[in-house]
Amino acid sequence: MTTEKIDGVSVTTKANVYFDGKCVSHGITFADGTKKSVGVVLPATLTFNTGAPEIMECVAGACEYKLAGSDAWVQSSAGDKFSVPGNSSFDIRVTEAYHYICHFG
Repeated sequence: MTTEKIDGVSVTTKANVYFDGKCVSHGITFADGTKKSVGVVLPATLTFNTGAPEIMECVAGACEYKLAGSDAWVQSSAGDKFSVPGNSSFDIRVTEAYHYICHFG
């Protein structure tokens, strides 16, 4: 099921802008201190590095991703999630706006 609304959070109003505007996100913090980000990746092929483990949840659009050490591109669309280990990276290939929630930890 795709997450459509997140209630009871604090939102960082200043956007995180990466890759010359190809990725824009906002941080959100839950009452229990859990942090996530919500954002969009515009058409591009990009490489993201991770510090902590991440789960990328697609809420609209689609992408293909490739985890570090893999040669396989995998499709992800609305309702899909994929996990990325901490201290790693992944490539993402987007041809239409990819809207996501990034779950940290």
